[in-house]
Amino acid sequence: MNRVVITGYGVASPIGNDAETFLESLQSGKNGIGPITKFDASETGVTLAAEVKEFPFDKYFVKKHAKRMDLFSLYGIYAALEAMEMSQLDTDQINVDRFGVMVGSGIGGLQTIQDQVLRMHDKGPQRVAPLFIPMAIGNMAAGNIALRVGAKGICSATVTACATANNSIGEAFRNIKHGYSDVILAGGAEASITEIGISGFASLTAITTSEDPDRGSIPFDKDRNGFVMGEGAGILVLESLEHAQKRGAKILGEIVGYGSNCDAYHMTSPRPDGSGAAKAMQLAIEEASVDPAGIGYINAHGTSTPSNDVAETKAIQIALGDAAKKVRVSSTKSMTGHSLGATGGIEAIATLNALQHQFIPPTINIEQLDEAIEIDIVINESQKHDFDYALTNSFGFGGHNAVLCLKRWED
Repeated sequence: MNRVVITGYGVASPIGNDAETFLESLQSGKNGIGPITKFDASETGVTLAAEVKEFPFDKYFVKKHAKRMDLFSLYGIYAALEAMEMSQLDTDQINVDRFGVMVGSGIGGLQTIQDQVLRMHDKGPQRVAPLFIPMAIGNMAAGNIALRVGAKGICSATVTACATANNSIGEAFRNIKHGYSDVILAGGAEASITEIGISGFASLTAITTSEDPDRGSIPFDKDRNGFVMGEGAGILVLESLEHAQKRGAKILGEIVGYGSNCDAYHMTSPRPDGSGAAKAMQLAIEEASVDPAGIGYINAHGTSTPSNDVAETKAIQIALGDAAKKVRVSSTKSMTGHSLGATGGIEAIATLNALQHQFIPPTINIEQLDEAIEIDIVINESQKHDFDYALTNSFGFGGHNAVLCLKRWED
């Protein structure tokens, strides 16, 4: 079995589009949430979103790319190229037949779908754009990344709603662990801050109607009332330890465990007793061969919905037992919002940063914890913390649970 390490990452997010800015935002507790600017949202009843700001389009793209790809693909390619740059991965020096891409999206090209349905309605079916399908389908972030970087190995796009990126990273981890690939770009990309995206979640009453950016995404707070839509991409370069060492790569961290299962309970709600999520966490811990007491931090799914946050608390208590009293927990969605299929990638990078720099990112804007939350939530300010293992949780509609266990890398 191969050990699987992280040698690079790239991120497009509401709190930064480069490694340095993203880290500084995590440490300082920067709020990436604000009024929706992408469209007039006044009729949706929703005013807030966590938009990617000042996206550096010109760094890797020209105008024609925006006409041939939906924004979720552009985010994915950008994050992948940033990850490769950090990793100093040279495709001329590796076997590209063993270089893969496993990047998913929860929804895919939602803006393209919305635009072209309206175009068909207004102008007729003959006026639908020729590239509608390849711009809209959810596998095209992965496909476009592989095309851009010349990766000829496995290329797949997991779709498990908000667990998508964690599942993608976990399956990439297993693929390398069992010897099928040397290097894989893994994570998720999403661009669903659109009229239909916001309206759909608003109709489901899953999204907050708060108008105050500081009271929008407030996981574990007594007054939480729904999530804030985010967007972006988070992509990791995963490699076998042997491959990374052979090319002299700088190793940032290690993935040591992955747990994935299904609640088999409800279309949109988590199992209230947390048992499904707990099992996924236990599976990740078992594969990592670490005692639950060794888990120093959990990057919680923490969506700021009433049902998720309590169920996840129960899951942590079941999975860690007595050790649940000591583990530090936070939800970075308080800063980034919830970027659906990209969220696991962005949060895996946040967790990696926490391990590298030995701190716990805060859950910002908490005023009063829900009395049902009986775990150690890191509130409002980051904390220095000495730890070697961390979990990052992602749970999705359909009952999908995906948990990664990361280990601090020490030379």
